[in-house]
Amino acid sequence: DCASLSALLPWLYMEAFMTIICYPRCSTCRKAESYLKEHGIAYTYRDIKEDRPSKEELASYIDRSGLEPRRFFNTSGQLYRDLGLKDRVKEMSREEIISLLATDGMLVKRPILVTEDAVLVGFKEAEWESLFRG
Repeated sequence: DCASLSALLPWLYMEAFMTIICYPRCSTCRKAESYLKEHGIAYTYRDIKEDRPSKEELASYIDRSGLEPRRFFNTSGQLYRDLGLKDRVKEMSREEIISLLATDGMLVKRPILVTEDAVLVGFKEAEWESLFRG
């Protein structure tokens, strides 16, 4: 009936505009996904290794997050260490950082939660609470 449908609409709407970008084997991503499930929050799941963010998406996420571009690097990842980025990233331009991040999802810090109004990088429960509790 109409009442049931109208009760579902906010969740359908939210799912269309909320995506969590994760790597399935990442424990922090699993914690973030559990948080969403435990709180009954609808979302779309995107595997960062299979469907890495484009340069355009990364530029948008950086702008919307309010974070410095270098904060989008997965600094604990093997690829980050293998490429010796710890010292190099300080000298890189925004465009160079975005281009490099777009080459491999394993370079990107995760999870990335993308909503209509915000982009959160990493999983800090207090930040997520603030977003969802308004």
